[in-house]
Amino acid sequence: MKKLVIFGADDFAQLARFYFDNDSEYKVCAFTVDPKYRSEETFCGLPLVSSDELEEKYPCSEYDLFIAIAYTHLNAIREQKYHEFKEKGYNLATYISSKATCWNEGNEFGDNVFIFEDNTIQPYVHIGADTILWSGNHIGHHARIGNHVFIASHVVLSGRTVVGDNSFIGVNASVNDHVHIAERNVISSGALITRDTEKDSIYKAKWTEKKDSDIKKSKFFF
Repeated sequence: MKKLVIFGADDFAQLARFYFDNDSEYKVCAFTVDPKYRSEETFCGLPLVSSDELEEKYPCSEYDLFIAIAYTHLNAIREQKYHEFKEKGYNLATYISSKATCWNEGNEFGDNVFIFEDNTIQPYVHIGADTILWSGNHIGHHARIGNHVFIASHVVLSGRTVVGDNSFIGVNASVNDHVHIAERNVISSGALITRDTEKDSIYKAKWTEKKDSDIKKSKFFF
């Protein structure tokens, strides 16, 4: 089995370890975090090492990496770590649940992608690098999802939709066919998007829009 280190030490990291260990070709060997966040020697019974020691203890020639960070700062923290570890030479693992319905015809997936169970991904879908699909989504044919995106549960993306980089789509949101979600959008839970959106905006269920000055005050920038 391939050997894997997970960047992160929280619920998502614990979940990622479970899925990789039980439903992939990988075996998780350790966790890593930045030095200021390392307060313990272990996490979930495995070594927890500082990222500044990672290359010495778990070199990229022997270990792959997965970055288990959610949507903080509209995925910007995960994006930063994605580029950092790519520059260090690490291969970033992608996980697609065996319990997801995913047709191989014409589909493309980037690295550091994580797709949970019960996702339905129709043919000719492109999912960019460093993107997370939580459980139970429908991704329609010819959809294009950008890089550094986070899609929560029970989202419907209809055919030929486009989701811009660094966007977040909340639980039970729906996007009509051929609609383009712009970069750095927050689509809130339960929203129905029937037309193209604008960059750096929040869209709620009643089409309430906030621009960039407000988006930085949202929970996505805690």
